[in-house]
Amino acid sequence: MRLEPAGPEALLLVLADQPDAGLPLRIAALADLIQLELGPLVVDLVPGWTTLLLHYDLLRTDHLQLSRRLLPLLEDWCVQAQPSRSGHLHEIPVWYAGEDLAEVARACALSEAELIALHSGVEYRVGAIGFAPGFAYLGELDARLSLPRRRTPRTRVPGGSLAIAERQTAIYPQTSPGGWHLIGRCPWRLFDAQAEPPCALAVGDRVRFLAIDEAAFRAEGGAP
Repeated sequence: MRLEPAGPEALLLVLADQPDAGLPLRIAALADLIQLELGPLVVDLVPGWTTLLLHYDLLRTDHLQLSRRLLPLLEDWCVQAQPSRSGHLHEIPVWYAGEDLAEVARACALSEAELIALHSGVEYRVGAIGFAPGFAYLGELDARLSLPRRRTPRTRVPGGSLAIAERQTAIYPQTSPGGWHLIGRCPWRLFDAQAEPPCALAVGDRVRFLAIDEAAFRAEGGAP
């Protein structure tokens, strides 16, 4: 564990070398603790798979003073038991009809049905939210589905697209560029800037994908 300056108004807390299933919940708990204890100094907290980025108010503190305030909190966090909550479970419907589905199946030496069974048969954990508002990185993807990102990213990926890359999977919450492999479509809106909270998924939450057909996708409000 170490603290690293990340520009003039941020500290990066590196909390582990490798991610594990329980770490996102523990990092979320640490963020809550820091917000509670150091709230007036904190501008924003951004959890990652193994890190917590802390943006602070430079008019109130600096990275040396803040580091000294953080050390006892981190010592307490290190000896705390795993949080009792297990993270909210979201069961998200997906029509497995992404434009890369057949290509991904061939690359993984699987039938499309086998690919769908593998992808939907796992409970994922939200490890980080970033890249775009509401873009939740979910892991860990079955190793048999692990592929590098596309050599040439798309300039436009439709919102609601379910995608995979390496050992992660995600749903693009809005239309944006993207370099992941598209294997399905989700009819739900997972980010709404006017809602509270705006993002349906939070770090530490659990996700299961439920395979549905086109008729159910349309009935759930999926766009043509």
